[in-house]
Amino acid sequence: MNPNYNITQEELEYIERYINNNMTPDELTGFEEKLNNNPDFKNQVEEIKTLLLGIETQALTEKIETFHNELPDTKSPMEQPSKVRHLDFRKWVAAAAVIIAVGSFWFFNGNSNSKLYSKYYAPDPGLPTTMSTQDNFVFYDAMVNYKRQDYQLAINKWQPLLTNKPENDTLNYFMGSAYLAKGETTTAISYLEKVTELKESAFKNDAFYYLGLAYLKNNKIELAKETLKQSNMADSKTILSELED
Repeated sequence: MNPNYNITQEELEYIERYINNNMTPDELTGFEEKLNNNPDFKNQVEEIKTLLLGIETQALTEKIETFHNELPDTKSPMEQPSKVRHLDFRKWVAAAAVIIAVGSFWFFNGNSNSKLYSKYYAPDPGLPTTMSTQDNFVFYDAMVNYKRQDYQLAINKWQPLLTNKPENDTLNYFMGSAYLAKGETTTAISYLEKVTELKESAFKNDAFYYLGLAYLKNNKIELAKETLKQSNMADSKTILSELED
């Protein structure tokens, strides 16, 4: 697998459900939208498809070889079963090698970082909704959905507002927070990065923290370190310390 496309176990299972046609209609719609809008994710999917195809192709090749070796030839009846068993064993070794390659890649590159992410990540609690006015009703209505963990509905309500105000730090921050809470890390990064690039924002410190965590989850360790250093949250220093151990 291309080392530039790190993948967690959760993401691997997500992609496998798509390849095996095991998604719900809503999940499939979200997956295909992400596939069309995220080149890195599309590359990940293609790589996983290639790996799975390699397993299937190897198995099919061995079955064909087994079939040909089962045809009458000059070998004695005592020799033939041993040959078939040997071919079956080769098939499983080849398939296992590919699976181990994927599993080892995730385990050694993603497992420890995923654990560290899970240890320190908790969704942003959101803003109080008691002071909303008619002018920002839609925003705070979506905030209620966000705080109820209905992140996709909150995103759907915030998106039109962000279209009208693409540089708004509050909208970008909470869009990133919602996507991160949904597990769509790469999409979350695009919003959180925008907040950290603004000259002034009340959310800049928090954005650096969550952006660092997002990089960590995506196994972009150096970016995670650089970003966390720019947040003065206590956990940022703790995470940096653990990454240096």
